[in-house]
Amino acid sequence: MTLHVTAEFHAHAGREDRLRTALEGMIEPSLAEPGCLAYQPFVDPNDATHWVLVEQWTGADALDEHFETPHFRHVRDVLDTVLAEPMVIHRLTVA
Repeated sequence: MTLHVTAEFHAHAGREDRLRTALEGMIEPSLAEPGCLAYQPFVDPNDATHWVLVEQWTGADALDEHFETPHFRHVRDVLDTVLAEPMVIHRLTVA
């Protein structure tokens, strides 16, 4: 069953570009993972500090493996320095 994921981010004012760079840098390596079907960050056009990442995975195991990759661990460290509040992750499936 496909797992849909949204991750919501709010950067500190002035750290928006670093957040953009971090999220965009995750696209290619994440899409190269065997269980990743889609991985796309979006920014709120009215608030450059607010980002939403939309992902699709082949299942929960694939997402759990993603969380253990070197590129995810790196971006998690970057997020610790740029986010104004913790990211919010939603795991969704089709009803």
